[in-house]
Amino acid sequence: MPPRINRNALPSPTSAQLAPVPIPRCQCPCPSQSRFFSSTPHHETRQRQQMFRWLNGPGSVFRNPLPGATNYLNAYDARGRLIRLQLAAKTKPKDEDEDLEDMSDEEKPKNTTPNIASGEPIPPETADDLMPFPLNRQFRSQAVLSEELKDEIYNRVTQQGKSVRVVSAELGVEMRRVGAVVRLKSVEKEWVDKGRPLATSYARAVLAMLPQTPFSSITSPTPHESISDLPVHRDTLRQIFHPVSESRQFTRVDAGKVFHHTLLPADERIPHPELVEMAKVQPDGGNRQERILRVREQMRIEDAEREEKEQTRREREERATTRVMGARWEFRFKDIDVESGVREGKGVGVGARYGVPYQDRKRGQIKIPTRVE
Repeated sequence: MPPRINRNALPSPTSAQLAPVPIPRCQCPCPSQSRFFSSTPHHETRQRQQMFRWLNGPGSVFRNPLPGATNYLNAYDARGRLIRLQLAAKTKPKDEDEDLEDMSDEEKPKNTTPNIASGEPIPPETADDLMPFPLNRQFRSQAVLSEELKDEIYNRVTQQGKSVRVVSAELGVEMRRVGAVVRLKSVEKEWVDKGRPLATSYARAVLAMLPQTPFSSITSPTPHESISDLPVHRDTLRQIFHPVSESRQFTRVDAGKVFHHTLLPADERIPHPELVEMAKVQPDGGNRQERILRVREQMRIEDAEREEKEQTRREREERATTRVMGARWEFRFKDIDVESGVREGKGVGVGARYGVPYQDRKRGQIKIPTRVE
């Protein structure tokens, strides 16, 4: 270990030794004394130059986007011009071309393209204008419900007392979406009553970037989506080879019973069977208005029966459920009978196929029937 130095043996510094040493100033004619922390030479890359060239050129149209339009990249050409405006100018009527030919050179307008700033009408968006990603040409931005259409759905269900099925058929919106709009609007009004803040500005900005389905009380409603799509039943997800003799008449009713003995045919499982009845032509040439009234009365009876069955099911569930209130939670207990499914006609008991996959797509299984019943 080296010997330690005694601090008392060191000479004390004098005032002359503590005098500040002057720092020499820079004598070069530089404009500022500041300098960059990095010594790497600063230069712009080609991609950076192209980016700023696009932002100051064709991309400058996106600084002030068109109101009531999606303003996607595919709607503009390489020069920043709206494509549908250029096509509208090329496909103008022949009468206008004849009028322009009769005019003199001084009377002819210099630009036949509609002026956006002057408030001239803009052609509606096409399918090519609704592609937000230029490299994915298979994706189209789907329309969403406008705020006016949401308010109309909520008012017809809550204020006018119409059923979800009727509102869906009148406005062309799927029944599950109608129910979701009513529930979300109820939550929104509840928050407004409680004084909770809403993200109104954010919602308005998001809706401005998406195509919307408008609503007008003057014109007929614009259908938002198809309301007659048949939902896929879980019993139809299997592959079944069912042999049928050539002399037998095999209908959709028989096909439904092959998958499950309680599965209804497609004609009875569609969301709006009343629209089919209203569109049918009566052989005796009956009045259409009378047929519509008859179908609406049948719908009212079916809705009342469905509501009664649902109320009976809820009461039965309530009687079979035992509730135990805890300090923070509510515990619910229900007795389960394993053979209840057999008695109800399902063929199997509770949990009989839990976690067991079907063998219809497994390799090595004989799927083709060997006999005809």
